[in-house]
Amino acid sequence: MGSRELSLRERQVLGIIIQLYVVTAAPVGSRYIAKNYNLGLSDATIRNVMADLEAEGYISQPHTSAGRIPTDLGYRYYVDLIMKVQRIDEEEKRRMESDFGAISMEGRGTSAEVLVSAAKVLGSISRQLSVVLSPTLSNAVFEKLDMVLLSSTRMMVVLSIQSLFVKTIVMELPHELSRRKVDEVVDVLNERLSGLTLAEIRRSITRRLAGSSCDPQLKELIVRSADSLFDESPIFERLYISGAEYIVEQPEFKQPERVRELITMIEDKLSVARLVEDIVPKTSEKRTAGHDVSISIGRENSARQAEDLTIVSAPYYAGSMVGTLGILGPKRMDYEHAVRVLNYMADCLTSTLSEVN
Repeated sequence: MGSRELSLRERQVLGIIIQLYVVTAAPVGSRYIAKNYNLGLSDATIRNVMADLEAEGYISQPHTSAGRIPTDLGYRYYVDLIMKVQRIDEEEKRRMESDFGAISMEGRGTSAEVLVSAAKVLGSISRQLSVVLSPTLSNAVFEKLDMVLLSSTRMMVVLSIQSLFVKTIVMELPHELSRRKVDEVVDVLNERLSGLTLAEIRRSITRRLAGSSCDPQLKELIVRSADSLFDESPIFERLYISGAEYIVEQPEFKQPERVRELITMIEDKLSVARLVEDIVPKTSEKRTAGHDVSISIGRENSARQAEDLTIVSAPYYAGSMVGTLGILGPKRMDYEHAVRVLNYMADCLTSTLSEVN
């Protein structure tokens, strides 16, 4: 099914069906197309074209005498070979900049505040569920470390990674330690580890701390804890979600059981994070405005509960680190708009993080 190149009239009809279905959420009939679109084709000819598209799996008829709706294959053909992504319009650009501006223009705020802001703006503009995954940290450069004594036997270790990104972990101490001994270890760690990636630190920390004269038990604790201290944060802790209120308004989720399924999926942050991170770029990869946008439609998604969704994702950058932005919505989404706003938000986020770094 769907193995041949579509003719011009087939592409036109498929494109119209998808664009109308995105707006109306209602099946599209041949008579409506003939009456409202100047294709130079009769109702009967359009009906024949639709029959051919249906036979090849690009559209389907939900019930007898109804119009047609796109299938996963139809959407895939559309995003790969029909849709044209324009640059974001100035009004929408100003709105995004205004909403994101307090942070993006001033370069202030923690990484969490910046990413939460990005998720909120992306959800509001796209009217879909938006997700932001903070970057993986293995290739991130360690800048400095501090240790805060919480009690005589507990301390919090704070890692600064490329200025904006911070990781904290609470550790139990092997014995009571004075502030002076803790400071000695902090000085040695910062002197010997600064400028290395977290992956390099994990591989070589034993060798790099050898010969230092700081407290041996605390040094041993740091070495023993290196895999968790200098490792990735769990994927669900790297996820920021916004826009659930918009996606539940879509006609596809009007039935109570569909809403329950959707909310259950959204609340499982681990599953949502994996869904976005697992997208493998397909032929729909759109190189626009310097970004690689990936679109995963329906059953192309890795989880059964996402078979009725489309996920559009794009990378953003913070120094050597790469994070992911995503929009999740019904397959009946405005794909061109999703790609435009995702690209622009990726630009805003990259710019903000590069200014801070």
